[in-house]
Amino acid sequence: MVLNRQERLRIAQKPLRAFASRLARALRLGREPFAVALVSDKEIARLNRRYRGRPRATDVLSFPASNGHKRSGYRVDVVISVETARRNARRYGHRVEEEIKLLTLHGVLHLLGYDHEADQVQMDLREHDLRRRLGLEYGHSSHSPPHAGH
Repeated sequence: MVLNRQERLRIAQKPLRAFASRLARALRLGREPFAVALVSDKEIARLNRRYRGRPRATDVLSFPASNGHKRSGYRVDVVISVETARRNARRYGHRVEEEIKLLTLHGVLHLLGYDHEADQVQMDLREHDLRRRLGLEYGHSSHSPPHAGH
């Protein structure tokens, strides 16, 4: 499920929902096991400050259901700042929708227990394998270490 909670940018949600479904199948998570919320920089900065003690906007935050963020029918949540995703996309030369897909993949891997701060190589290998399988191969990405938010 993709929830658009921002008004700064028009984002085509149908391709993002299709990607989330493909990602869930690739990871064998079942049908719609996570929700992705698209938010503003202001909102993600508020969440980042509240849950990570970092008073700034970031690109993606991941909230495991065990942290009390479970909604009926969903195990996990990924929150993405569309404004930061747009800046990242410009920097790396691809469309904002592609950046949001990359951030979704990155956030979901964190929800599955991958942590590049603890084991960068393992997470990077898994992420690059899934990018290839899902057609998200880019020369550069905002998700190469160091990565700001989770």
